[in-house]
Amino acid sequence: MIAPRWRTGTGRRLAGPLLLSLLWLGAPARADEALVTAQGANVLAIVDLEAGTVAAQVPIDGAPAGIALSPDRRTAYVTRPEGPGLAVVDLATRTVTRTLALPGGPLGIAVNPKSGAVYVADWYGSRIFVVSPDGATLETEIQVGASPSGIAVTPDGATLLVANREGDSVSVVDVATARETRKIPVGRHPFGITLDAAGARAYTANVTSNDVSVIDVTGGRELGRVTTGERPYVVALAGPRGFVTDQYSGTVTVFNLKTLTNVAAIEVGDHPEGIAASRDGRTLTVANWGSNTLSVIDATTLKVTGEIKVPDGPRAFGDFLR
Repeated sequence: MIAPRWRTGTGRRLAGPLLLSLLWLGAPARADEALVTAQGANVLAIVDLEAGTVAAQVPIDGAPAGIALSPDRRTAYVTRPEGPGLAVVDLATRTVTRTLALPGGPLGIAVNPKSGAVYVADWYGSRIFVVSPDGATLETEIQVGASPSGIAVTPDGATLLVANREGDSVSVVDVATARETRKIPVGRHPFGITLDAAGARAYTANVTSNDVSVIDVTGGRELGRVTTGERPYVVALAGPRGFVTDQYSGTVTVFNLKTLTNVAAIEVGDHPEGIAASRDGRTLTVANWGSNTLSVIDATTLKVTGEIKVPDGPRAFGDFLR
């Protein structure tokens, strides 16, 4: 099994102090804040995307990596792989209000949009931890495939989809019974998993086969694949296109969601990882782990319009825009 990359992988890594300066090239519409887990700095960086600056840093030890937001967007849940455990952050006061110890290697994370339950993937096990919405209690465990990574929850809150990196599969989990109902074969070493707004299709970034699997959720089958750059990590959706961070290529692959054909490859920072679309679908924000920056992409022109310096080792694996 390959360990989760708190500092793994062979991509180029740029060292340096915490830099908060800004190179700003444009200002299309975007979300208000990016909540960036900066693993090397052991902080959650709260970035004002309108101003292009880091507005605050919330100290979180244990190499923070994964992030998810409560349904009301007022609380952030952050995984701490080296804690190991979970941190709960009040975004109004910008403070950690609770920590919960968890066994194994907590990494991927998602929140149920209906119940508020928190789901945490144990990279070192084959299980998902189910945590109460207040982050106080580990309620149960769900058995899935090997090295679960990304998690997605359908809009009705009834189904979990889990990318099993070492299992080359996606687990489909019934929330009501807390049981896996199906495994769907995908590409090699799926990591990030993303659902469309309707919960009809899911997209996995397959790290070592350098492609994205497109999944029919209701049918429980793979519909096709899209070729990406080297070592794809996470998929984001905006309008008629999908956007995939390519860790080792330093690019974002763009593809057509209808035809599943490649559109472009956008150069961003070093070792891009987390990516998310703004609420209006007009911009994408990319966390570049190697260059300690966020890249902002115009979803229409496919141009990088801004670059924001952030603390060391930004991962932003999960739901990080609000």
